[in-house]
Amino acid sequence: MDERAFASATRLAGEIRDRRIGCVELLDFFVARAERYNPALNAIVAWQVDPARERARSADAALARGEVWGPLHGVPMTVKESFNVAGLPSTWGNPPWRDNIAADNAVLVERLLAAGAIIYGKTNVPYMLQDAQSYNEVYGTTNNPWDTSRGPGGSSGGEAAALAAGLSALGAGSDIAGSLRNPAHYCGIFAHKPSWGLIPTRGHSPTGALTPTDISVVGPMARDAQDLDLALRVLAGPDLLQQPAWRVELPAPRHRRLGDFRVAVCTQSPLCEIDASVPSSSPPRQRRCAVSEPRSTTPPACRSAIGSTTGSSCCCCAPRRRRG
Repeated sequence: MDERAFASATRLAGEIRDRRIGCVELLDFFVARAERYNPALNAIVAWQVDPARERARSADAALARGEVWGPLHGVPMTVKESFNVAGLPSTWGNPPWRDNIAADNAVLVERLLAAGAIIYGKTNVPYMLQDAQSYNEVYGTTNNPWDTSRGPGGSSGGEAAALAAGLSALGAGSDIAGSLRNPAHYCGIFAHKPSWGLIPTRGHSPTGALTPTDISVVGPMARDAQDLDLALRVLAGPDLLQQPAWRVELPAPRHRRLGDFRVAVCTQSPLCEIDASVPSSSPPRQRRCAVSEPRSTTPPACRSAIGSTTGSSCCCCAPRRRRG
């Protein structure tokens, strides 16, 4: 098994720039994995392989001329179904919107393309993005690659499942009440919910709305934390009308080591039971962040004849009950 299936997007982008792997070669690698493993997962639900392959050929030709389109040059990826991608459906899992084909790209998609990414598919969601699982009557149910009897979370569950299974190098989702964070936890990947407005949400609405929804954000998803930084640098910044008003100038981090940061831990909630694995024997201010021991990051659903890599992951909380 080629370890590139679970490599970081940062590493893959570097290998492309160094001409250690071609853009078409890498795209075909991920497409072949998707064709093999996606039927059991139903993570990727809309495809544009031929246009992606043509773009990959152009990316290879550009490199041969010494041109680099951006930090994601030639990196194959998927995005959540709710993002507009010209020529692909944006249904949000809502049957009456089954024939809603996007005429243009979401701002997030445009920025990924401008950075050189190659988007070859879109991933499943729950109905109207309103659940902690990923089932709808348009595309059906997405399964968790760690245990296909469980769900991958939601609403960006298809994206999390695709990344965890090594079907895509990088991803993008959205979040109001956990739709990036919840599936990242269930599938053992990384996701970032940015501050509201940091990444424009225009084009993340099948109704064509131009004004952003309160507290709704879009953000990157990845198998490696450093990829979140890479993607955020590509995606962050004001939309067209806001550009005269503000720009992104983030301060340097206060610390360089994870153990030097103070981390708040919620150990009690009137809304839901906190898992017993969350420590509660001392006040949060007396604790430091703990990093779990690494385990295999090759999901069982994609493990036949595959060598494993290591990293932290968890699907123990993923619900077994799913519709469909």
